[in-house]
Amino acid sequence: MLRSPMLLPFNFSKDPYLVLDFSATNPDLATLDLTNTAVFNDYVFSKLNQAGAVVGVGGYNEHRVIYRRSEHFQQSVEPRVVHLGIDFWAKAGTPVFALMDGVVHSFQNNANFGDYGPTIILEHEVNYRPLYSLYGHLSRSSLNGLLWGQKVKAGEKIGEIGPFPENGDWPPHLHFQLMTDMLGLMGDFPGVCSLSERNEWLRICPNPNDWLHIAGLP
Repeated sequence: MLRSPMLLPFNFSKDPYLVLDFSATNPDLATLDLTNTAVFNDYVFSKLNQAGAVVGVGGYNEHRVIYRRSEHFQQSVEPRVVHLGIDFWAKAGTPVFALMDGVVHSFQNNANFGDYGPTIILEHEVNYRPLYSLYGHLSRSSLNGLLWGQKVKAGEKIGEIGPFPENGDWPPHLHFQLMTDMLGLMGDFPGVCSLSERNEWLRICPNPNDWLHIAGLP
């Protein structure tokens, strides 16, 4: 099975990391002011510091409550609450590397509050079929000089985790997601879906941990 030589500068078989829970089962979230990014940021990184972790991970197929912070996820009758990628919570400026060989499919700054911010999508070929990887919440400078169709190598640096507010106004983290079909979209792709559409979107967005093999994640 193909696997990234390095998505981030952490060795998940040696470096300490913390699996973070952003579902309703986490009692901390009931009283946390999630609309205040500085408060949310302090919460995330205090948890990492208390655990002695260099990075926080998790979130694939997680039914989350944190999206109540932004109208971006509440634009339909049924809110979007199921996370379709893995989040890696780490300091702004942390380098981000390509999952595998491919080309730049598209990129843009998705600048709504709570959105991806600067986003890069790569296109790969696996078993003669297309596979796309999305890297969200990057720094604005990560988009400088990029070209559609530009070739990238596995493990090549493609950007950095961005600071808030330029990263979509989130505590610094990488949203990493895989898609088997871009559905005609460019520079953006849903990273959260409604409960009723969960199975449909999970078929399009396979579990990144099938490639990354991080212990403790589904």
